Amino acid sequence: QVQLVESGGGLVQAGGSLRLSCRASGSAFRASAISWYRQAPGKERALVARIATTSITNYADSVKGRFTISRDNAKNTAYLQMNSLKPEDTAVYYCNLRYLTEETWGQGTQVTVSS
Repeated sequence: QVQLVESGGGLVQAGGSLRLSCRASGSAFRASAISWYRQAPGKERALVARIATTSITNYADSVKGRFTISRDNAKNTAYLQMNSLKPEDTAVYYCNLRYLTEETWGQGTQVTVSS
């Protein structure tokens, strides 16, 4: 059973940066697609960024040019570098791992951007 642990959230002023980390247990990490989602109060959970096993990435339009997703298979860890943060980026950020037909979610980490 894969487990994901996220870290790196916090409070930051608009224009600032944060880096989120998602560490996975087990041996399936390098064969898995990793995604970051976020959920703001009163809104549905939405995809922010995804990185495939080939390291091909895709991003939500709202974060293109500001966020970068990456992975380090040797460390079983994925990252989300968030720059030029805006108040509308405030949300709980969740890491998602998809291996074949199985999907695992992390517990979430709060990101709050003050204006």
